Amino acid sequence: MATRAAFATHRAEIDDLNVFPVPDRDTGTNLYMTLDSALEAARAASRDGAAGAEPTLAGDAAALARACLLAARGNSGVILSQLVRGLSEVIGEAAARRIGGIRGIAGIDAPTLALAVRRASDRAYASVTRPVEGTILSVAAAAASAAELAVAKGSDLYAVVHASLAAARVALAETTAQLPSLTRAGVVDAGGMGYVLVLEALERVIAGELATDPRPVRGARPHPQSSAPPPRECGPGDPGGPAYEVMYLLSDSTEDAVSELRIRLDVLGDSVLVVGGEDLWNVHVHVDDAGAAVEAGIRAGRPHRIAVTHFGDQERARTSAPDDGAVAVVACASGDGLAEVFTAAGAMTVPSRPGLRASAGQLLDAIRSTGSRHVLVLPNDSDVELAAEAAASAAKEGGLEVHVVPSQSAVQGIAALAVFEPTANVRDNLAAMSGAAAATRHGALTLATKDASTDVGRCRAGDVLGLVDGEVTAVGNDLAAVGAEVVAQLLAQGGELLTIINGAGGGPELSAAVAASASERGNVEVSVIEGGQLLYPLLLGVE
Repeated sequence: MATRAAFATHRAEIDDLNVFPVPDRDTGTNLYMTLDSALEAARAASRDGAAGAEPTLAGDAAALARACLLAARGNSGVILSQLVRGLSEVIGEAAARRIGGIRGIAGIDAPTLALAVRRASDRAYASVTRPVEGTILSVAAAAASAAELAVAKGSDLYAVVHASLAAARVALAETTAQLPSLTRAGVVDAGGMGYVLVLEALERVIAGELATDPRPVRGARPHPQSSAPPPRECGPGDPGGPAYEVMYLLSDSTEDAVSELRIRLDVLGDSVLVVGGEDLWNVHVHVDDAGAAVEAGIRAGRPHRIAVTHFGDQERARTSAPDDGAVAVVACASGDGLAEVFTAAGAMTVPSRPGLRASAGQLLDAIRSTGSRHVLVLPNDSDVELAAEAAASAAKEGGLEVHVVPSQSAVQGIAALAVFEPTANVRDNLAAMSGAAAATRHGALTLATKDASTDVGRCRAGDVLGLVDGEVTAVGNDLAAVGAEVVAQLLAQGGELLTIINGAGGGPELSAAVAASASERGNVEVSVIEGGQLLYPLLLGVE
C-alpha cells in the first residue's frame, strides 16, 4: 500500500522523466496501474481462498507475485512484476518455514531481506533478453549488493534496508551518465526511480513497525470495520455469481462523474475497475444486469467499444474441445479503425494505447477466449512485447501453445496478418508473420510534448516529430513536410507498398500529401487506413 501511494504521487513525475519528447512514454502510469490492479487482484484471491483458512504471508506473497505479472502494463510493469516476484518468493519461503506463517514485515530478518532483494534483481535481469545498464536493472543490482554487504557486516534489518536504499539512490543518479539519451536530457532513468520508490516505501514500513513494536507480529491482520456488504465469494461463472462481464471505454466525462460511476457499478456488481483519466477511462465490471452497467456509463459520459460477455458462453467455449490444428490470432489495437481492420482479418483485438496499454492479464484472457490451443499474439507496440511474452508464458502453463510475433507498430501487425494462413500450422504462420513484420519498416508523426534534445537537433513542445523505427529522425513545424521526409527515409532502402494509417489530427488532406510525396520516388503502391489512434496523426509502413 505504501508503494502504491508513492506511485500515485509520483506517476506524472516519472512519466515526465522519459527522455523522448514523444507523448507515449508512460512509465509512471504503467508502474502505478500494474501495482494498483495487482493489489486489488491479490486481495480478491485472498478473499476467495479456502473457507476458514488463515491467511499467511507465504500465501499472500505468492498471490501478489502472480497478480502483478498478470496486471503488468508496458515493459516497465513487467520488470516491476519480476522484482515483486523475487521479493515475494523469498519472503514467502521464509514465512512458510515458520509454523502458522508470520504476518507483517517484522517477521523478516536481515539475511532474508538481503536474499529477497538479490532474488528481485536476478528475476528482473532474467526477464530482459538484452539487459542494458543505466536502467532499473542497474539500480536493482546496486541495491542487492549493498544489502548483502550490510548483512556480511552484521547489520540489523533496518540497517540493511537503509543501505540498500542508499545504494539504489546513488545508482539512480549514475544512470544519467550511463546512457547517452539520459545524458543529453540531464535526467535519471524513469524505471530506476520507480524502484527507488519501492525501497523507500519498504524502509518506511520497517522503520514504522520497529519503532512501534519491535516484537514479531503473529496471527491474522485485523481488517477495518465497514458497513458495506461483504464481497461475493463466487467467481465469474460460478452459481450465484454475476452472469456477465461488461467492458467499455468512456469519453466525455469528468473525475466527479467517474467517481459516481464507480459507486454505481459497485452497487450493481463486483470486480469493478475504472482506470484512466483526462479524456478516456477503461471500465470493467461483473454484473447480472448488463444493460444497467451500460446505462450507468451513459449517465457518466459517452461509452464506446462496448463488450458484453456471458460467462456461461465463455466457460463453454473454454471447456469445449477445440480444433487442435486451428490457429488463432490476438492483436492489440490503439484505435477503433485499427480494431476493425484486425477483426476483419480474423484476429481477436485487445484495446491498447499509450497511457492505457494492454496488461498481461487482458492478453491472457483474450488468448484463452479464442478457444484455440494454438495462438499467435501481435503486440503492435514495443512497450507491450514483454506483457505479451508474460501472457504467453502463463498460457503455456495451461497447456496452450502461444507465440508472440515481434510487431512493434500497427503497420507491422497489418503486414503480418496479411500473410496469415488459417489452414497452416502455428509454426509456419509464426515464421511467415514474423518475416513480414521484420520486413516492414515503420514510421510515425507526432507532436513533441516538451523541449528536448534529439539525434537530429533540438525540438520544442508542439513541434512535429518524425520517427523511423521508433527513433526521432526529423523535426519541423508542418505535418505534411515532416511526413514527406519520413516517407523518403523509409523508401531510401526500397519498397513497393506504403501503408498510411490516419489517426487523430490526421485526415485525408495530410495522407494525400504524404502519398503524393511517395509517388515522386517511383512506382509505389499506397494503402490508406482510418486507424483512429490517438497521439499519432499518421503511422507509416513500407514493405
